Amino acid sequence: MASVLVVDDEPDIRDMIRFALEGAGFSVHEAGHADEARKLLVSETPDLMLLDWMLPGRSGLELAQQLKQNNSTRAVPIIIVSAKGEEEDRVKGLDTGADDYIAKPFSPREMVARVNAVLRRVKPTDVDDRIEIAGLRIDNLSHRVSANGKRIDIAPTEYRLLHFFMTHADRAFTRSQLLDQVWGDQVYVEERTVDVHVRRLRKALEATNHDYMLQTVRGVGYRFSNKE
Repeated sequence: MASVLVVDDEPDIRDMIRFALEGAGFSVHEAGHADEARKLLVSETPDLMLLDWMLPGRSGLELAQQLKQNNSTRAVPIIIVSAKGEEEDRVKGLDTGADDYIAKPFSPREMVARVNAVLRRVKPTDVDDRIEIAGLRIDNLSHRVSANGKRIDIAPTEYRLLHFFMTHADRAFTRSQLLDQVWGDQVYVEERTVDVHVRRLRKALEATNHDYMLQTVRGVGYRFSNKE
């Protein structure tokens, strides 16, 4: 049974989310503020977090950034929940390292669908292979990325994106194609989300100077190639 940590300062919202998630077969834990969530994370790591943006004290965005910078919690998928629904707010939320963003008000069915979709796409791929291009290596046996022997830490969604690119090198893909191939049947994800994850992946590859391989193809989308 997958577990979800719901972090929201409104008890009624937590009750609604808990009822929907438990009805879908999830184990649910709750926290009313960031510090309470941190304490819960010490004792148990959830499979996913639903994190409200507007929390008392430390905001949900601050907490998300801290969790993504901590090796023990960075792999936990995070869905930001917020009443802020503008595109700029969504991008800001995703820039913290979150895997998805839900704007309030939302239906319980949509929320459960998004939770299921994020959990599906962050699962390690079943393909057992190792691929290396220009010193950059992705190893599905250990689920690790390295360059010239140096390990590169990337989040689960960026891992899946990199794996797809490296198994389809030198081909240009539109954002829509990348959504289909990497996010699967997650119909709620917007094309702008691809740009956010590409930017994160490029930043991770900067440490070993492999960011040049993730190329923008004007008028199309993106291509992965060691040819500049």
